[in-house]
Amino acid sequence: MSAKKQTAKKASANAARDIRKRGMSTNLKATIGVAVLALVIIVGAVLTTQKKEVSPAAAAQSLVRENSHRLSTAADGKTTVVEFLDFECEACGAAYPDVERLRAEYGDRITYVVRYFPIASHPNAFNSAHAAEAAARQGKFEEMYKKLFDNQAAWGHKEQSQAAIFEQYATELGLDLAKFKADVASPEVSARVEADATDGQALGVQGTPTFFIDGEKHNADPNYDMLKAAIDSSLTR
Repeated sequence: MSAKKQTAKKASANAARDIRKRGMSTNLKATIGVAVLALVIIVGAVLTTQKKEVSPAAAAQSLVRENSHRLSTAADGKTTVVEFLDFECEACGAAYPDVERLRAEYGDRITYVVRYFPIASHPNAFNSAHAAEAAARQGKFEEMYKKLFDNQAAWGHKEQSQAAIFEQYATELGLDLAKFKADVASPEVSARVEADATDGQALGVQGTPTFFIDGEKHNADPNYDMLKAAIDSSLTR
């Protein structure tokens, strides 16, 4: 091979090597760029999530709304018990006698608030919540609340609609049946029930019954002794 050819071959090899080096550098830069972008996205997502966390003030507001149903109201406002419930929930039905015992014992020394949290897997959870809310619009929320729990075994966990049973309860309570039926089917009542459930989800409610005492989630068993201990602790602070 001539000297010129050898020189040309060497120059060509050097050029190819330079091109490969530049290519590797470009690829490396691109890889680093993608990694940095991914990191920025992750950090941004974390910051966004942190911003969306419910503040204590917002949590307190969403726990008890102005239109929340109060079965009793403490004059000093010191102790507030909030129950997220599903009228068809068997655990709520089991807790109901203990709740009534506590309500009778403490009376207006505590504020007792009921919030709707119907479970989709319960066939008449929404129907019963709508019935309670429709009764509330005629001033009979507590009466319907008791009717539904006192008779849960008669209407609960049946695949077919129990609307006729709830209408019977409305009649027994002396409600205007035409208005009751219209309210049960109204978008306003549906929105009211869903608003309670939305608040519950934001507060971390995952099942029923879920109790909050003075803004703190009650994680012990929802029985008379455990709830009484938490209420007594609140009253003596």
